[in-house]
Amino acid sequence: MSESKYESKITSAPCSAQQIYRVLSNMENIERVREFIPQDKVQEMEIEPDRIRMKVDGLAQKITIAIVDRIENDTIKFGAEGIPMDANFWIQLKELSPVDTRIRLTIKAEIPMMFKMMLNKKLQEGLDQAADMLAQFPYAQWN
Repeated sequence: MSESKYESKITSAPCSAQQIYRVLSNMENIERVREFIPQDKVQEMEIEPDRIRMKVDGLAQKITIAIVDRIENDTIKFGAEGIPMDANFWIQLKELSPVDTRIRLTIKAEIPMMFKMMLNKKLQEGLDQAADMLAQFPYAQWN
C-alpha cells in the first residue's frame, strides 16, 4: 500500500469563512441536504454533531465519518471507519473577503497499488464535484 494525496480544484463561495465553517463543522447540518443523497446508495443514516454513521451500498458494514479536528474558520478534518483503507479528508477555507471564500478538499488514503490506477481519476473527479457543490450551498441563509 502507498499513501496517496488528492486535492480538489479551488472553488469560490460568495460568503465568509465563518458562515461556511458554522455549517460544515456540525454534521447535523447534513439534514439540510439529505434529499440530495441517493437513497439507493446510502441508508440508515445516524447523524450526530461530530459524526455520521450510515450503510453504504457495496460495503458489508456501516461506515462512520467523524470530525477529528477543527481550526475555526479555517479547516475541518474528518476520519473514516468501516472502510477497507485508512483515509482522512479535510476541508480548507481561505477567506479573501467577507463575500469570497475559497474552498479546497483534500483526501489522504492508503490505497493498494492494484486499485490506485482504477481509483485515481474517480477520486479526483469526485473531489472536484464535491468542491463545486460545497461552493454553491446557501451558507448565508443557513446561519
